[in-house]
Amino acid sequence: MTYLIISIVILIIFSAFFSATETAFSTYNKIKMKNEASSGNKRAQTVLYLSEDYDRLLSTILIGNNIVNIASTTLSTILFTQLFGGAKGPTLSTVVMTVLVLIFGEISPKSIAKDMPESFAMAVAPFLKIIYIILKPLNSLFTLWKKLLTKIIKIKNPDIITEEEVLTIVEEATHDGTFNEHESDLIRNAIEFDDLEVSEICTPRTGIVAVKDTAEVDEVTSVFNECGFSRLPVYKKSIDNIIGFINQKDYYRYVVEGQKSMSDIIKPMPLIPPTTNISKLMRNLQQQHTQIALIIDEYGGTFGIITLEDILEELVGEIWDEHDNEIPEIIRSNDDEYIVLGTANLNDVFEYFNKECDSDFVSLNGWLSEKLERIPCVNDTVTYDNLVFTVLKANMRRAIEVKIVKLSEAEEKTE
Repeated sequence: MTYLIISIVILIIFSAFFSATETAFSTYNKIKMKNEASSGNKRAQTVLYLSEDYDRLLSTILIGNNIVNIASTTLSTILFTQLFGGAKGPTLSTVVMTVLVLIFGEISPKSIAKDMPESFAMAVAPFLKIIYIILKPLNSLFTLWKKLLTKIIKIKNPDIITEEEVLTIVEEATHDGTFNEHESDLIRNAIEFDDLEVSEICTPRTGIVAVKDTAEVDEVTSVFNECGFSRLPVYKKSIDNIIGFINQKDYYRYVVEGQKSMSDIIKPMPLIPPTTNISKLMRNLQQQHTQIALIIDEYGGTFGIITLEDILEELVGEIWDEHDNEIPEIIRSNDDEYIVLGTANLNDVFEYFNKECDSDFVSLNGWLSEKLERIPCVNDTVTYDNLVFTVLKANMRRAIEVKIVKLSEAEEKTE
């Protein structure tokens, strides 16, 4: 009888071991474990080795857990039958073992392992490796069975981790204080970098500052001084026929000094479609040793221009130099009123007001044009949820300045 009790206790301890191990290996931080392994921690290396084929590892743990649970239940039934007879023994055994296994073989060990998964996984890794090797033949049968089921049910193996999951991890790490807002934005921008097209971040045709190829020296000098740009596109006859760009340094060094004409210093610009991926364009600009590209629409006209600075700003945020005058896109005029530029990024505007963006347009002006089904005019009004957009300034091409009023709940009901 004593041997039975000791055996049952040992089996419950093994049950706790397998339960805790399952939790530890399914919840440990892989990055922390890889760091430990790279620093020479042998136990961490064993953990990573065992986790390489997680399905096989899980099968090993479950097989071991079921063996000890069945064995402990069998011995418990024998013990209680000896103590209380064949009528009551099995029933009492079932009740007692259920409680013991739940408390000491499942709940308690799993709770402990969940609080310290890395430490526990490394502590049990050597012993688990031995069990892994012992149960390998039996495990192989279950692996074959799983492959058969996978073919029958046609289960597709999902990606290890999706982009959305990475963004969620970054968001949680920021919330926990692991990353600050700047680090979080940098990581998020890097992840989303490949999804952006040049049309989303370029300077549109209407915003291009350029000079004509026949412009006088004084005129070009004046444009350089007013815009503060280090490069200017040069067009022939119309903005739809941009033939290249001039560099400010070359212009002052050669043209202003009378050594060369402007046509001599015009450099070609790479031509790209609006759908070009910005990461691909960045590589192309680096290979061609230039910092500016011309975006051509489907009819061969000018869609816009994009610079290397525009691309880098998508990664690190706004880059200001001594010539830039910071003009905020959104200005709060009072508690519920905001003045917003028509060129403001639509996603930024909606994010500022905690709204979901329902459009593919890049700018607020484009979104207003979509809602109005025409070019916005002064005093045009668009209502979206509890926001009222009113055009304050506009020209023949676009909305320049928009007032956004945030309605209260009472005002919404009145509306």
